[in-house]
Amino acid sequence: MKYKKIKPKKIYEEVAEAIYDMIRTGQVKPGEKLDSVQQLAENFQVGRSAIREALTSLRAMGLVEMKQGEGTFVKEFGTEQITFPLSTAILLNKEDFAQLLEVRKIIEIGTAAAAAKKRTSQHLEMMEKALEEMKSAQGDETLGEIADLQFHFALADAAQNPLLLSLMNHVSGLMGETMKETRRVWLFSKQTTVERLYEEHKDIYEAIKEQDEEKARNLMLVHLENVEDILQQYFQSAHLSK
Repeated sequence: MKYKKIKPKKIYEEVAEAIYDMIRTGQVKPGEKLDSVQQLAENFQVGRSAIREALTSLRAMGLVEMKQGEGTFVKEFGTEQITFPLSTAILLNKEDFAQLLEVRKIIEIGTAAAAAKKRTSQHLEMMEKALEEMKSAQGDETLGEIADLQFHFALADAAQNPLLLSLMNHVSGLMGETMKETRRVWLFSKQTTVERLYEEHKDIYEAIKEQDEEKARNLMLVHLENVEDILQQYFQSAHLSK
């Protein structure tokens, strides 16, 4: 009999779960603004870094959105999305994934170049943190997905463009779904591994650290094309394409 390894929860994970429960039970309603990072840190009696990581995790799950200069708000969903707030019901076939990956290419290739140009040491720290989480989460798909999305949001933050960040917030739930499916396929693919996924993100980070805009742009393109190839192979083997 095989037993799943139990990992102790980190402080930010406990905070994220507590806020999630508040949203789920209606204590905090859609459209409502959450307390400031400082207030949340005082209320939960934890450090501000734990609060920031918790909010980033919730954003990665598509539950909250961060508005530049205003704060963090619980996302509002239409009635058709109440059961599936991350829009899992939408992404059912090859065409849906292809369209979203096309959007990701349009947004994220330029984002990587802008991040390389404008990033600060604080932005690099955010990316490094996400990479550390991604590496330590190998074997835990959920944490891997969150860390993956955290990395891409760190890039958007580094681009220092509020409109770009707003676009990323808008598609974050759907992005999370492609990352979830990609990681699931990656785990069972004979041609590649989760380690390769980590290395691709690390290479993008190094290009941004070096402030090499063209290299960052090209590496992001290569990464998204690899994701696209793996998903296409999956759909072909599963006979799910239309």
